[in-house]
Amino acid sequence: MGTKVSKLNKFTYTWLILFLVWLGFTSTFAFAEVVTGILLSFTVAIFSYNSFTYDGLKIFSPKRLMYIVQYFFVFMLALIKANIDVAKIVINPKLPINPGIVEFDSKLKSPFAKLILANSITLTPGTITVDIIDNKYFIHWLYVTGTDQETTYKEIAKQFEDILIKIYN
Repeated sequence: MGTKVSKLNKFTYTWLILFLVWLGFTSTFAFAEVVTGILLSFTVAIFSYNSFTYDGLKIFSPKRLMYIVQYFFVFMLALIKANIDVAKIVINPKLPINPGIVEFDSKLKSPFAKLILANSITLTPGTITVDIIDNKYFIHWLYVTGTDQETTYKEIAKQFEDILIKIYN
């Protein structure tokens, strides 16, 4: 994680994110709604800021925002490709599958980055993160192409982890 993030930084980040979520759900800039959102998000942020973020406002640096956008597009492309692959198997059950549990080691240090990687893998059809122990991921994979860790890592996680390292490590 590198540098220590101040409580004020974490609180401000949490308050801002909660307020933006409030605005998104209310879909209005009416004075009463905005004031209510400011007060409620402030109150919730007081009680939750410490467990809400690891990086605080640091995540909004232009370089990190660029990598977050890149991650979004890489994830969406992987999601579409995996959906098509799984749909082919569902439509044509005679296509071969080779399910199994594989493992690989991650280079990520941030617990939040590890969480994002695990969720990205699980949200991609055909793979489910079963467990994470320290830096070792255990993945159930619908079509195992190789059991060595390097092949598994390249096929499942590399594209995500390369960007997550730039955002969170």
